[in-house]
Amino acid sequence: MEPLPAPAAAPGHILCCQCGVPIPPNPANMCVGCLRAQPPGTWIQCALESRELLALCLKKIKASLSKVRLIDAGFIWTEPHSKRIKLKLTVQKEVINGAVLQQVFVVEYVVQSQMCEDCHRIEAKDFWKAVVQVRQKTVHKKTFYYLEQLILKHRLHQNTLRIKEIHDGLDFYYSSKQHAQKMVDFLQSTVPSRSKSSQRLISHDIHSNVYNYKSTFSVEIVPICKDNVVCLSPKLAQSLGNMSQICVCIRVTSTIRLIDPRTLQIADIDGSTYWRHPFNSLFHPKQLEEFIIMDINRVHEKKKGAGAGARSLKHTLAEAWVRKTSELDTDHQYFCCTHLGHILNPGDLVLGFDLANCNLNDEFANKMNPQHIPDVVLIKKSYDRSRRQRRRNWKLKELERDREATDTDDERQYQDFLEDLEEDEAIRKNVNIYRNADIPVESDTDDDGAPRISLAEMLEDLHISQDATGGEGAEMLTE
Repeated sequence: MEPLPAPAAAPGHILCCQCGVPIPPNPANMCVGCLRAQPPGTWIQCALESRELLALCLKKIKASLSKVRLIDAGFIWTEPHSKRIKLKLTVQKEVINGAVLQQVFVVEYVVQSQMCEDCHRIEAKDFWKAVVQVRQKTVHKKTFYYLEQLILKHRLHQNTLRIKEIHDGLDFYYSSKQHAQKMVDFLQSTVPSRSKSSQRLISHDIHSNVYNYKSTFSVEIVPICKDNVVCLSPKLAQSLGNMSQICVCIRVTSTIRLIDPRTLQIADIDGSTYWRHPFNSLFHPKQLEEFIIMDINRVHEKKKGAGAGARSLKHTLAEAWVRKTSELDTDHQYFCCTHLGHILNPGDLVLGFDLANCNLNDEFANKMNPQHIPDVVLIKKSYDRSRRQRRRNWKLKELERDREATDTDDERQYQDFLEDLEEDEAIRKNVNIYRNADIPVESDTDDDGAPRISLAEMLEDLHISQDATGGEGAEMLTE
């Protein structure tokens, strides 16, 4: 007997790793339908009937055109919502004895909608890989308003998935840890702050050793704002050139700029120095009181003390007698030294803090000699706020964020920030100020002396509704 030949083994089947359909084995382990649905490796932005889209379509049929010569190619108009793209191609080929055959035909493409991974994550809204939590433990938001303008100017908000505003700060959500780290580095270089980070494991694959984390960065800004009165520790005041412990904060940028109202001595404190020798504001911004200048004498020369630091050249030292506007029916006056001698005159109104009739709850101020504590510290000259708002012919842009319910105090703080921009030229250099065409420019004849921003410092707020070319790939617009 002869043995029967073994039957040919049928090829085995495997399941598609995407949809589970039985398929013959292949290197991708996926069926044809799933292979077609896979996103491409690169993404190209192409407008309809553009040169880029034409090159992409021709690349799809490059193999078919390898034996002929392409003479002309162009689009045939289709409805934009039809998901169809038609190309009219003209090709030539030599056939017999030098005879050239030319043919025109139409190729139709089908557009399949698909989102890239980055766009899909953005549309998911709640998807994020890293969050930057910016906090400042203070009642005033001047530093945050300044920080918002810096972020807009340097366009660091473009990579955010979401910006959420909470009571004492902002939260920035990102799709990658690198973008969040870039924001943290920017914050540390623009405002005095400190940061710490943590991460939480979401999932991991033990086979490929891939871990999925969510990172959190916490950035704490120093709790000092412009126009705050602070009391330094004796050690810090001595290291800054033997300046007085009672100082006024005149600016917060990458450092805290302090000025001694008795000597005009200035000092810059960075974030690391502040966290080694922390200090707090002595007063709440709502505790500002209005005083009237009864008499003022400018001090032109004052002897420097031993080891004294640099003095401000933009301010003028003066000795003033002031009286509260709420106590005009009394004869009680206060004597003080001020750094605002260059803008104050008898009869002017000025805002300041009353240290003689208050209880200072500060560890450094309570240990000071009472003779070294001034009765009044003047902060800034007072102007008619409603008039300044009416003639303000400029505006600022704002970040698009999820807001909490705003109150009148937030509006007052924002107006304070706008007035600070008008008064401080150094801060304006870091902010994009746009001209408001809705408010006409007033003449200078009715000027009450309040600081104003010149037109040369303003930018034109451009709103481009239609491009000059009518969009990429469209015909040129002509008048």
